[in-house]
Amino acid sequence: MKKIMHWVLAAILTIIGTMVLTSYTSYDAPVVPTDEVEAQLQRMTLREKVGQLFFVRPEYLDTTIHYDQVSSVDSSAVDIREIKLQSVNATMLSVNEKYPVGGIILYAHNIEDEAQLAAFISQIRVLNGSPLLCIDEEGGRVARISNNPNFQVEKFDSISAIGATGDPLNAYHCGNTIGTYLKKYGFDIDFAPVADVNTNPENIIIGARAFSDDPEVAAPMVVNYLQGLKDAGVTGCIKHFPGHGDTKADTHFGYAQSLKTWEQMKGCEMITFKAGIQWGVQLIMTAHIATPNITGSHTPATMSPLILQDKLRGELGYQNIIITDAMKMGAITQQYTNAEAVMGTLLAGADVMVNPQNFVEAFDFLVKAVQDGRITEQRIDQSVRRVLKLKKQIGR
Repeated sequence: MKKIMHWVLAAILTIIGTMVLTSYTSYDAPVVPTDEVEAQLQRMTLREKVGQLFFVRPEYLDTTIHYDQVSSVDSSAVDIREIKLQSVNATMLSVNEKYPVGGIILYAHNIEDEAQLAAFISQIRVLNGSPLLCIDEEGGRVARISNNPNFQVEKFDSISAIGATGDPLNAYHCGNTIGTYLKKYGFDIDFAPVADVNTNPENIIIGARAFSDDPEVAAPMVVNYLQGLKDAGVTGCIKHFPGHGDTKADTHFGYAQSLKTWEQMKGCEMITFKAGIQWGVQLIMTAHIATPNITGSHTPATMSPLILQDKLRGELGYQNIIITDAMKMGAITQQYTNAEAVMGTLLAGADVMVNPQNFVEAFDFLVKAVQDGRITEQRIDQSVRRVLKLKKQIGR
């Protein structure tokens, strides 16, 4: 009897595996009537619209925390990891009345245990702007929950170890497992999987976070991970466009570049990103890397119209949300002011800005830039529509 059950289970897994492996275009997003989005957009004030373009960590709503002007992964006058902000306080509520936000991103230091997380998320849910709940839970070393000993969830050694198995069903299992517990805890978006192809052995930031150094191996892994998240009810996000895997430097701390041409990228990095786009991915995160042999400049991809509009939207046909990597990273702040970064990013074609160097300042600047005519409200509306559509698809 046990042998029969084993065979039955094996057959079921084989069928599921076949379905998963061939699911490159299987994303079936809920249909959101255009008139619903437009009706909501017309009811929104300019400040409400601008708020939708910012996804920030909760500390950004607490203006008693003062940040310095030197950016790194978490640099600030006070290390916010030591503050361990784990609930919504009165200052945050007061700031949020005037500064709505489209999304809140929780980091490891914001999460203590299940009871605290549940209480925190319930408080975030009623914030002005109806923020989506986001997290970086890739599996491996970037996992805010599974690396917390207070959570009893399945852990994964690394994404590269999954890729090394050569079986995309293992990527599906990883995405579905992570998606299942994220959904249980109340998250909407997982900033995963990494779609970079780790071709540079000197890479210090991607490494084992990527499935493979072979795009033909990585591509089916990426889409099956996405499918696993989707089947669990969580929206995935592939990163870091146009590909962080061939760099040596870390954009958290400063300038990084890829010297590849676009033709070279089409034969490598774009294989994984195109697979994700064909599948129907709802968010693509930009890299702050420069691509001088494509753009002819040292402008970060996040702020390059050529990369975001001509290549990603035009040539690759991607029409959903373009979201930035954290704007407080050194690759941005060492070259641009807060205002320059906000304006440059939006004019390049990004929809959502993550963690600007100073959220309140960036918000006020953008509102005034619209009022002064430096950027049109129609441009703001383009991005807000995409965010509202995703929220309706998710049911928020």
